[in-house]
Amino acid sequence: MKQKTNWVVTSLIAVGTIFILFPLYIAVSIALKTPQELANSLFSLPVGLHFENFTRAIEATNFFNALKNSAFITIVTVVLTVLTNSMVAYAVARYMKRKKFFNFLYYYFLSAMFVPFPIIMLPIVKQTSVLGMNNPAGLIFLYVVYGIAFNTFIYVGYIRSIPIDLEEAAIVDGCTTWGVFWRIIFPLMSPINATVAILTCLWAWNDFMLPLIILNNQADITLPLAQYVFQSKFGTDYNLAFASYLMALSPMVLVYIIAQKWIINGVTQGAVK
Repeated sequence: MKQKTNWVVTSLIAVGTIFILFPLYIAVSIALKTPQELANSLFSLPVGLHFENFTRAIEATNFFNALKNSAFITIVTVVLTVLTNSMVAYAVARYMKRKKFFNFLYYYFLSAMFVPFPIIMLPIVKQTSVLGMNNPAGLIFLYVVYGIAFNTFIYVGYIRSIPIDLEEAAIVDGCTTWGVFWRIIFPLMSPINATVAILTCLWAWNDFMLPLIILNNQADITLPLAQYVFQSKFGTDYNLAFASYLMALSPMVLVYIIAQKWIINGVTQGAVK
């Protein structure tokens, strides 16, 4: 039996596609134009493909050094966040109904989600400077700590859906609490671990404000900071800036293309669970 086309859904998908592809077209078009072409028309196709804009952007931002810094900070942050935040959330989820301290800890973490960053920005700058944490290691530490609030919230909900009978059976068989977590619980948390890893990766890679106030050495700057070089008092080199933006975006697109199997699998498992 031939199915009827749902024109409403099709139209919404078409409109959504346009809204996604049009900004991408503008970004690629600007990156391949000269300043004169930009002044004449923003929406027209470039007359020639000026790939030298990418070369000049690489030189202006010291792109590969910033790329190395961003990759190092992001990868270490994701690994430490998944390992540490999952353990904290497991302890909170399993003991919050039996011990008041863990119940208080859960709501304490939740309350941290509602604290605006500008309020704590200046104390953070002062404290990190005093402790010698105004470097990539200090930045990674802050990312892991700041992620605890939101990650605990989503981890606890998932962990509480895992039957506690599995843990009790493992303990009866002689498994320790540490062994229960790493052998039983952590593998079952793969879907939510994938979610936390993706969100943390995007946050650490794209963040501008925290590296701006923490990093003190020009050699340690990340990609968002490096791209700020195009902003000047008298104007902006939009063609070079957009070329740099596209290069900074490409690693995240590559990560998604490579990891989409695990991302989709994680979402599907989470839905079924």
